[in-house]
Amino acid sequence: MTKPALELRGVTVRYPDGSTPVRDIDLTVADGEVVALLGASGLGKSSLLRGIAGLERVSAGEVWMRGELVTELPTHRRGCGMVFQDGQLFPYRSVAKNLAYGLEVAGMPKAQRRERVAEMLELVDLPGYEDRAVQTLSGGQAQRVALARSLAVTPRLLLLDEPLSALDADLRGRLAVDLRNILKSTGTAAIYVTHDRQEATTIADRVVDLEALGQQPDRRTRP
Repeated sequence: MTKPALELRGVTVRYPDGSTPVRDIDLTVADGEVVALLGASGLGKSSLLRGIAGLERVSAGEVWMRGELVTELPTHRRGCGMVFQDGQLFPYRSVAKNLAYGLEVAGMPKAQRRERVAEMLELVDLPGYEDRAVQTLSGGQAQRVALARSLAVTPRLLLLDEPLSALDADLRGRLAVDLRNILKSTGTAAIYVTHDRQEATTIADRVVDLEALGQQPDRRTRP
């Protein structure tokens, strides 16, 4: 039987100032499943995502990925891809070099990197953009490049933190459909954080309301 892409067992994230944005969360994401975490600001959506990625310390509980306990592993050993609200592309690199970054770190030969970059650009409907400067991209194009960069290394789990929230409503709607198709065509297990229920139902196989998991806003939580 295939191991779940992710299992959270009683996960809590507590900051040094005493704020506790994430309390005792249990969650399972199946292989190839896309799960949306839905909730208002202050419910700990982004903090939970950062805890899964290893960008924040999990103060209690366990994080399992594909049957491996990763709670104490550093971020670079967890095999997660991440797409943020602003994309966080490298401004000094072309589109192709942004996409190739993780492949370079992994030691993939140059010819294979070039083929993988072209494949990823086809996947996100940006063929021929290899030599474009990222500063010339529209917001939607930049997020497609950020998604392609994360998928290029075949992550065992993709974490998306409101990647469409900075875009206008019409573009968000269209990219939500495209994003759903891309994730399902690649069989990528993913967690998608949003406060928009319609967006969540468009993209995800399952929507998890953090309030239903017992989450309550922590007034001391970082903005």
